[in-house]
Amino acid sequence: MRISTAQMFNQSITSVLDKQSSTSKILDQLSSGKKVNTAGDDPVAALGIDNLNQKNALVNQFLKNIDYATGRLANSESHLGNAETLVGSVREQVMRAVNGSLTDNDRQMVADEMKASLEELLAIANTKDESGNYLFSGFSTDTMPFAFDAAGQIVYGGDNGSRETVVASGVTLATNVPGDTAFMNAANGMGDYSVNYLPSQVGGFKVDSAKIVNPALHIPDTYSFTMVGADLEVRDSSNVLVTTEVGFDPVNPVSFNGIEVKLDGLPVAGDSFSITEQPTVSIFDTISSAISLIEDPNRTNTPEGMAQLAQILNNVDSGIKQISSARGMAGNNLKSVESYSSTHDDEKLINSSALSMLEDLDYASAITEFEKQQLALNAVSSVFSKVGSTSLFDYI
Repeated sequence: MRISTAQMFNQSITSVLDKQSSTSKILDQLSSGKKVNTAGDDPVAALGIDNLNQKNALVNQFLKNIDYATGRLANSESHLGNAETLVGSVREQVMRAVNGSLTDNDRQMVADEMKASLEELLAIANTKDESGNYLFSGFSTDTMPFAFDAAGQIVYGGDNGSRETVVASGVTLATNVPGDTAFMNAANGMGDYSVNYLPSQVGGFKVDSAKIVNPALHIPDTYSFTMVGADLEVRDSSNVLVTTEVGFDPVNPVSFNGIEVKLDGLPVAGDSFSITEQPTVSIFDTISSAISLIEDPNRTNTPEGMAQLAQILNNVDSGIKQISSARGMAGNNLKSVESYSSTHDDEKLINSSALSMLEDLDYASAITEFEKQQLALNAVSSVFSKVGSTSLFDYI
């Protein structure tokens, strides 16, 4: 079979170019450290590499979200822990102030300490994060959550929104605790009604609880209780008689309009008090009430003052439980994001290991292959130079 000079030339050129291409590919691999640089190098491996890179990108985003959530939750949990400790110390201050051996000046000093504690608690509730956003204002991060109103009461200016962060596919966790959840809406220590005692109280009694036991029969109102002789009369806000407990015995609760009221101790004739519906209380209002009671020397050790103190202590305990519960919410979510972070780290490690198997270059094998290809290229080039210069006239 005759082979033309042009055909032989083209075949030689093709061989040289193929060897150059193979050598160039290995050089690219050596320079990048990857054995798959384009989809053409290995289409199946390239598809797997792309999928793994997408998974790692998603995991990295989750980890960034978790870092943000961890910072906010840790900050919230820490400040709520400080608030819980502070309110616990306020309870001790209240108990110290009602000591009968204290003078009026001594009690005023305790009241001043409690005022400082109240200001400190307010400062904690108005804490900002490193970005200048309020921690406990819900969605309204640029609004100071707690401030004094015109009446001198501390009110909540935020909302009850929970800012959520995606920490895994289909999983979101709250990264904040709204201020009303932490400080404003503690369960009333008495139940569903608060008690208003009168300075004229003589009997050593207090209300243990005032609860709604039958919502279907419940009629919201302010009810007054008056001891008339040996009987206890209950009237509504219109002074209409609701019920009379004849020969009242505090062992038995007073039941009316779906409400049950239990007393500890027996009022004397003429004693009176009232109850107003209030299912939740603010720890700020509770501490303010305690300060007012302690600052009034005419109330501290009176029957009315002691009854009011019992209600205040119940509400302080309820406030501590509320702050503790809010702290637990932040702590539980913090524990959850740490768990998800660990899971993502493991997933990223597995993905990276699989990615390495698909695309990382075995340098020893690549260098050996490079030397082989270089040797082949040199051989082909040498043959081509000799064949390319061959002419029939050299043999004539």
